[in-house]
Amino acid sequence: MTTGQQHTEPELGPGDERLPSMAEQMADQLGGWRGLVESSIPVVVFVIANVVGDLRPAVIASVAVALLIAGLRLAQRRPVRHAVNGLVGIAIGAAIAWRTGDERDFYLPGILYGIGYGLALLLSAAIKQPLVGWIWSVLVAKGRSEWRDDPKLVRTFTQLTVLWGVVWLAKVGVQAGLYLAHQDTALGVARLALGYPPYALLLLITVWVVRRVTREPAPTPLPGA
Repeated sequence: MTTGQQHTEPELGPGDERLPSMAEQMADQLGGWRGLVESSIPVVVFVIANVVGDLRPAVIASVAVALLIAGLRLAQRRPVRHAVNGLVGIAIGAAIAWRTGDERDFYLPGILYGIGYGLALLLSAAIKQPLVGWIWSVLVAKGRSEWRDDPKLVRTFTQLTVLWGVVWLAKVGVQAGLYLAHQDTALGVARLALGYPPYALLLLITVWVVRRVTREPAPTPLPGA
């Protein structure tokens, strides 16, 4: 009986006994509420400091805050992945803005990254290697990629990848438009508003859809078919 039960487990491994809950998966990717706040603080500091003062003090303040957050996480022995990612992005944008003297260049790396990421998503869907599926394999399915042998999952991941690509290009398009229009303060606000909220929504949709699809029972063949 025990052997038979082992053979009935789904190959992809998205069941409750193998996958963390939807909330746990989202919390891990977003860094929890603390990760959300900490990743936003340096940008908020830059926007406010740049409005009330000059560019270079704003750059120094945002980088200093990002370093402080990363150092605090290290001192508390907490995961630093999200803090380091945020620090790298802030540092690159700060370096470009410092060199050019143009405050809007602080946001340029994020815009270019967003365009590249959105195009990569759509390209991966076009060549039937949906990036969302491969990311799911790495982050959730512990490296397994059995979904490649399931046409329904391939179709699901392809559709999700197109959704991610379109949303990503749409939100970065808004920021690019503000960048070209020299709307510096509005660009900072858009960076915050179009950062984690769309990402969280896409992540929620992805986890829900994949879990629903993988839980659907396989059709039972008709007798004599």
